Amino acid sequence: MHVYEPRRLSHCVHVKYGSRDVTIGGNAPVRVQSMTNTLTADIEATVAQVAELARAGSELVRLTVNTPEAAKAVVAIREKLDALGCDVPLVGDFHYNGHKLLTEVPECAVALSKYRINPGNVGKGERGMENFARMIEVALANDKPIRIGVNGGSLDMAVLSKMMDENRVKANPETPGEVLCHAIVASALQSAQEAQRLGMSADKIVLSAKVSDVKDLIAVYRELASTCEYALHLGLTEAGIGTKGVVASAAAMGILLAQGIGDTIRVSITPMPGCARTEEVQVAQELLQTMGLRSFMPLVVSCPGCGRTSSELFQQMAADTQAYLREKSPEWRQTCPGFESMVVAVMGCVVNGPGESKNASIGISLPGDGEAPVAPVYADGEKISTIKGQARDAHSICERFHGMIDEYVRMHYARKSE
Repeated sequence: MHVYEPRRLSHCVHVKYGSRDVTIGGNAPVRVQSMTNTLTADIEATVAQVAELARAGSELVRLTVNTPEAAKAVVAIREKLDALGCDVPLVGDFHYNGHKLLTEVPECAVALSKYRINPGNVGKGERGMENFARMIEVALANDKPIRIGVNGGSLDMAVLSKMMDENRVKANPETPGEVLCHAIVASALQSAQEAQRLGMSADKIVLSAKVSDVKDLIAVYRELASTCEYALHLGLTEAGIGTKGVVASAAAMGILLAQGIGDTIRVSITPMPGCARTEEVQVAQELLQTMGLRSFMPLVVSCPGCGRTSSELFQQMAADTQAYLREKSPEWRQTCPGFESMVVAVMGCVVNGPGESKNASIGISLPGDGEAPVAPVYADGEKISTIKGQARDAHSICERFHGMIDEYVRMHYARKSE
């Protein structure tokens, strides 16, 4: 049954570092990107965060490159990541002075795998055209792809003013918001066409056109997708904090992805105080996985709870199991290919527990209130064990179930020795 629209045809862009080649567009899977929030000049902090994001599953990591110190730090960051065995490609995020930094610190231009250019922030008029051309020249000289990233908050005012003037004299003028969306698309396409005029091929260009409103983002990308074949990077900019940011990003990008639009995504949520930066990677992965577009780690199925499950045992066990799978995934990814497609059920009572557990790859049906303190475990539809214990034994029950998951993964997915 075909629920989604076919994937939009686009050029395939290769973002390389060493032997690693992350393809964007074409037949490649939708890629997950992230961005650091450390001061790039703080080399140790940035290395630690890039490595953390890469370990979480970010396939590209973007860094702010805004000062000569930051540009010089990029080289050291790349070297230290290499020493850690972390080969994730780095993307330089440039605004205002990118042409100077790439020229004055040429080793930075080499260390980066892709450059992000905001055409609204390269300068105005002829000066802006020259600055943009210089960045394209550096990209061509180093065989690097670029992302032309237009943002609604930093749009080239010359493009917007011209389109607003043209709209005023129309018999049926559009709203200012509609004109703004058209201007964002026009700015992205004009910059891409200028890059091609300067010698860059279409398969070296990724476009993004980000706004902070869900409806506007959908309108912008629909228009962009219908008028070009460049690879497209999706993201709802300034999505917000907490559940608001997650829901808004999922609503906007989920609709576009279902329509076959989008080759790479970033979830631009504001981290909750004290939360890891990797949250944005996890949300992006879960969005793609719940839509059935990619598999990153086993999917946990758990019930929402009701009056039969007033005990917090199953809630804690579901959370602990999710954390356990995320912790083990990097190891399993190396030794147990295919484990990502596994479904793990953690259910809270007898109503749906046994049925959902049987339908999962492996699942446990915990006792609800008033039920016998036993928890049957099922694998591939068959009962394989029964764990006994009270709610106070939660840690022991959890450990035993996690051991069974580990055994299941190794039995079903472990790479056979040659």
